[in-house]
Amino acid sequence: MAKDQDFASRIASKTERKERARRVEGHQIWSWLGLFGMIGWSIAIPTLIGVAIGAWLDRRDQGGVSWTLTLLLLGAALGSINAWRWARRESDPGRRPPSTPS
Repeated sequence: MAKDQDFASRIASKTERKERARRVEGHQIWSWLGLFGMIGWSIAIPTLIGVAIGAWLDRRDQGGVSWTLTLLLLGAALGSINAWRWARRESDPGRRPPSTPS
């Protein structure tokens, strides 16, 4: 019986959240644009740092390893993991208070 009540309360909470989001027109568009911008920067910054360090290492070390390519991929991977974790945390309504319309 407790499982049914827990399930019903989760459904009610999600329904209320959707209804609240529908009442705030325009807020959702800006929220999504901000989310896309934050995700883009959280991937771009580690990637560019990896390229800069890799290019510097390639100039110093004339070995067979392309540090630029290696650190580009590493930076992109770390940035993608960071963006995924951030987006997952932001999309979980239980981890943050609901936003209020201004």
